[in-house]
Amino acid sequence: MTMPKLSLSVQAGRGTRQRPGVPRRPQVLAWLRPALFADAEFTVRFVDEEEGRALNRTYRGKDYATNVLTFAYAENEDDPVRGDIVLCCPVVEREAAEQGKPLEAHYAHLVVHGALHAQGYDHEDEDEAQEMEALETELLATLGYPDPYADHAA
Repeated sequence: MTMPKLSLSVQAGRGTRQRPGVPRRPQVLAWLRPALFADAEFTVRFVDEEEGRALNRTYRGKDYATNVLTFAYAENEDDPVRGDIVLCCPVVEREAAEQGKPLEAHYAHLVVHGALHAQGYDHEDEDEAQEMEALETELLATLGYPDPYADHAA
């Protein structure tokens, strides 16, 4: 079986390039590759709280910054998966600290989570959530990261 092709752009929004722990393109690429089940074109953007909040408010009607937003652009089944994955650095940093997780592991989890969303996975009901969480856990294990859903020190 051939590995799916991936076109990747990584962007740093205002003030995010200087933040410690923000992943660089090689890391993002390594995290995305095992999470792809078809050819894909992704932009992964790291943003501050202001941009994250504006995007969440505009596209989801929720007036707060969230950890990850995925925008999938499905045209037809024969086209590559296309999507934008937006990670809000201050939220990711805060969650990692609160959950007692290494920052890198939390970023890896959210990149994989976003990639799965772009490919049609969801967690709107219990069965979907269990399927998606199991897949995330398996993919992260292959990357050397612990189960993101295991209990962590708070």
